[in-house]
Amino acid sequence: MSEGRVPGQIHDGFLPGRHGIDAYGNGGFRFGQMSHRGSILLLPSGVRAWDVSAPSAIDGPSLSPVLAEAEAIELLLIGTGADIVFLPEALRQRLKAAGIGLDTMQTGAAARTYNILMAENRKVAAALIAVA
Repeated sequence: MSEGRVPGQIHDGFLPGRHGIDAYGNGGFRFGQMSHRGSILLLPSGVRAWDVSAPSAIDGPSLSPVLAEAEAIELLLIGTGADIVFLPEALRQRLKAAGIGLDTMQTGAAARTYNILMAENRKVAAALIAVA
C-alpha cells in the first residue's frame, strides 16, 4: 500500500482487496462499507471504477484490467444491466485465449453470483454495469 493511503478508503477509483456487493441499484453499488455511483470491476486486486454505462461499450480496452490479472481469474461474470446482452464473439474468444471463462447475465444476478463464488474463494472477477 502506498504511503498516505488509508485502508478501506477508495483512492483514484480503486479499493484494494476482495469485497462482496452489499447492495446495487440507484445507479451504483455498496461494497466495503462505502458506495460508488457508476459501474465497477471486481478483480482479485480490488474494486475499481469502470467507465462503462452500456453493454455496447464493453470491448477489449474496457476489459484490459481483467486481462492484466488473467492468471488470477478463472471466471468473469459480466452484468449487462437490466437486460442480458451477449458479447461479440471476438471478445469472447480473446477472454478464452487468456484462460478466462465467461458468463453474461443481468447485473443483479451477476452481483449475487459473484458474492457466492467469492465466498467459496473461487478465482472469480466481475464487470458490473450500474442499474437504476
